[in-house]
Amino acid sequence: MLHELIESPGVREDVKLRGAVGVMALHGGLEAGTAEAAHEVATATGASLYSVVQPDDLAWHIPSIRYDPSHSHRLRQFLDHIAVAVSFHGFGRKELKETILVGGRNRRLATAIGEAIIHHSSLHVVTDPGSMPRGLKGMHPKNPVNLPKDGGVQLEMSAGARSPHHLSAVIVAVASVIAGEMTSSADRGGRLET
Repeated sequence: MLHELIESPGVREDVKLRGAVGVMALHGGLEAGTAEAAHEVATATGASLYSVVQPDDLAWHIPSIRYDPSHSHRLRQFLDHIAVAVSFHGFGRKELKETILVGGRNRRLATAIGEAIIHHSSLHVVTDPGSMPRGLKGMHPKNPVNLPKDGGVQLEMSAGARSPHHLSAVIVAVASVIAGEMTSSADRGGRLET
């Protein structure tokens, strides 16, 4: 499935290998603002980047757990290069207007990112996977965000959370935590805390 998507006309698969923290956007162009946020955070922090961006006329949503690294050399290369990931996603549930769900298996990093978003924004932030809707927790072991050595954090942002005002605050918050992770990692000889 993934190989068919990335071979489709107009689809871009972007990779930049830099730091041990990786930033991802698997549904760029489909989930507005996610690829842009990932690019901004990666650029600001020196983090590695992986994004798939679809053209406006394509609306192919492949669930994250079907992003199989064996179907993309670039995704495999990215995951092999990093120790931990942060993945930007969007969702459209009307009852969760200005909400961000901070999921994924690296709960230490998820808590730090959740606290930073609370500090920098007025968004409703949910960090307890038990309080998140099914399918938006980012906890599945096959989800690419959880495949790096130290796992990762999945940021599920409502449409309201992806508005320019809120998205700017989320970018600042996530970048501040990732910059700290990169500095701490360098101080420990490249190892990240879990």
